[in-house]
Formats: sequence, C-alpha cells, structure tokens
Amino acid sequence: MDQQVIQTAKELSIQVIRQAGQIAKEKFDDIADIQAKDEFGDVVTEVDHLAEGIILEQIQAVFPDHQIHSEEAGVIGSENDWLWLIDPLDGTNNFAIGLPVFSVSITLMYKKNPVLGVVYEPLTDRLFVSVAGEGTYCNDKPVHVKNSPNFLRGNIGWIQGHKVQNDPKAVQLRQFIDIRFKRMMRLWAPTLQWCMLAKGDLDGIVLYNSEGDDLYSGILMVKEAGGVVIDFDGNPFDGMSNEPYMIACHPDHQEQMLQLVREGLSLRAGG
Repeated sequence: MDQQVIQTAKELSIQVIRQAGQIAKEKFDDIADIQAKDEFGDVVTEVDHLAEGIILEQIQAVFPDHQIHSEEAGVIGSENDWLWLIDPLDGTNNFAIGLPVFSVSITLMYKKNPVLGVVYEPLTDRLFVSVAGEGTYCNDKPVHVKNSPNFLRGNIGWIQGHKVQNDPKAVQLRQFIDIRFKRMMRLWAPTLQWCMLAKGDLDGIVLYNSEGDDLYSGILMVKEAGGVVIDFDGNPFDGMSNEPYMIACHPDHQEQMLQLVREGLSLRAGG
C-alpha cells in the first residue's frame, strides 16, 4: 500500500469536501429541484449532483486510474486495488425538508478495506478525518469512542437500509433495543452517527442491512477512534458486504451489545 497515495488523497479529499459542503450550505433551505429517486421514498436534489460533480472532477484529475463509485453517478473506471466511495450529500431526505442534519462523505478503499475516511458537516463546520493506523480527528483534534459507566442509560444509533422498510425482524429488534436505552437516534444521515460514536457522543450503533457509499468512512472513523465493529455473529467486520448487519461500540461493551441484539432477534415477531 502506497502511503504517498493516501497522503495525497487525504489532502485532496479535505480540499474538495469543503468545496462540496459549501455548495450544500449555500443551497440549504433554498432548493430549486427535488426528484423522487426510488419507490422507497428516497429523493435526489440538484445539490447532490453539483457537489458530486466537483468531487469527481478533481479525484479523476489526480487519480485517473482509480475506480470510483459515487451515489448518483454509479461506477466510474475499471476495478483495481483502489476504490473511492463518494456520497455527495448524506442525509438528502433531511436536506430536502429543511432539517439541518447532513454531510458529505469520501472514502478511499484499498483491496476492499477503508484506508481513508473524510466526512464534512457543513453547517457546523466539523471535519472528520481518519487514516488507517493514524487515529480519527475532528477539526484536527483526536477523538475517541466513549466507555460509559452507565451504558444502558446511554444513547444508541440505529441505521437501516432504505429497502428494509418495516421488515418485521428489523422492527422487532429496533423496538427491543429502543426501550433498553435512554434514547435511540435515527438521523437518516448515517455518516454523522458514525462520527458521533467516534467522537464519544453516542454509545453504540446497530446497523441493519444498510450498505452504501456512506458506510465505510464511518466504520474507519469508529475503529480508528478505538471502537469495535462486529457482525451479528460476533465476528470482527472487515472488508465489504452487500448485506451488512453490525454492531459498533467501545470494546468493553461489545458482549453486552451482542447479547441484546441476539435477544431481540430471538423473539417471535410481534412477541
């Protein structure tokens, strides 16, 4: 793995993500075009396309041989060891209704593992940067996953894919976990929840079949901030998955989290 590639990619990502975020900030609450994206109620705005264009143009100029997968443009280039994952506006549905909870996410993968994650929250000017082996930073300050002494009084993030909808097992697990913690958060902007966990503002995350261009930057953020990311069988989550089911938290809480998820999944639907 070429460290110079990662360093150059880091500098480039920080530059372009701020540019893309500025567009989102300027257009917030003043959107000219909103279109339905799929049958599940997802939408796309002009900002998605404008921000994406800025990011893609500059990455392709510097790394023409790298493959890119972007939320709206799809796959660009041939498969190789290097893969960029771009979500130009994570939280588009929030953005579209004037809810100020959204971000821009850029991830660089090497051999299907994240080596660079950059997430920018324009309205708060929070920039999260994580490089494999180098920790996670928010506005240049190191952040760490929290080890809460009162874990079950904490705040848990729930993330589910658009296609999950009201799947009975997902609803059952979500409700089971919800009533066992102080608060369950569903932001519909997954990268921000991952960053909140990395920063110590959330105590854990349960993710139910939610794969996308916004996933792997968050996983890297949490791991590099001292957290663990495991699947529902308790195995460390590595690489990529088309249907991920995972738990993320401080290492000291992983057994407790895993047990809660197993209990929630073992109940009869509606029971």
